[in-house]
Amino acid sequence: MDDPKNILELTDSNYIAFMEETDSVVFIDFYSDTCAPCQTLLTYLPNLALHYKEKNVVIAKVNSAINPKLSNKFMVRSVPLTVVIGKDKMVKRAEAGLLAMASYFKMIDKELGTSKGFFSKLF
Repeated sequence: MDDPKNILELTDSNYIAFMEETDSVVFIDFYSDTCAPCQTLLTYLPNLALHYKEKNVVIAKVNSAINPKLSNKFMVRSVPLTVVIGKDKMVKRAEAGLLAMASYFKMIDKELGTSKGFFSKLF
C-alpha cells in the first residue's frame, strides 16, 4: 500500500510538460520536510493513489522549499497546501492545512463527479 511509485513528484522543471500531457484530475500536495502536518499528509498519499488507481486521477507532491517557481505559481504561503486541478487544467479547489483523510477523498470525488453528498449517507 505504501508504494511511492504511485506518487508523482512534480518539480519546477517537469510540471509544465506533465500538465501538457495529462488528461487526468490532478491532486497536488505542497509540503516541506520540516513541517509535521506535511509529514502526516504525505502518509495519506499512498492511500489516495491506491484508491484512485483505476480512475483518471494523478496524486502528486511538490517539495515547496526546493521548487520556488511552482510554489510561487500556486501562491503557496503555508504548507501543507493541497490543490485539485480539473481535466480542463484549472484549479478547482485549494485547501491549506492538514485535513482529515476523508476530506481529500471528497475533494477529488467532487471533481470526478462521484461525490454522493450528505443525503446519500442517510439512505
